Amino acid sequence: MRARDKAAVSALRGTLAALDNAEAVPVGTAPRAGALEASPVGVGATEAARRELDERDVADVVRAEASERLEAAAQLTAPAHAARAERLRAEAAVLLRFLDTAEDTGEDAAEDVPADA
Repeated sequence: MRARDKAAVSALRGTLAALDNAEAVPVGTAPRAGALEASPVGVGATEAARRELDERDVADVVRAEASERLEAAAQLTAPAHAARAERLRAEAAVLLRFLDTAEDTGEDAAEDVPADA
């Protein structure tokens, strides 16, 4: 990000927001208001624990973000939108590069584990 790569910054910010949204508590599982005397009291009493995403969930969100960008770029066919389409493709490439790196690292880690373990 120090190189001021606008496509990378935009892709990473959008994906971090998507990951934050994916960790949100589903609406139906939040505690409901009840009687006043039964209501929780104190700092953080009404906070709900966020969901924890595993590596597969994170990769799925990143893959979905890259796919959305590629689909949007494919729909921008007018010459006036060529720059925007190219930027979306560059953002998707950044995200896909992260996925490739993560998958390569995962495969390397799997190879390091002994077979009898």
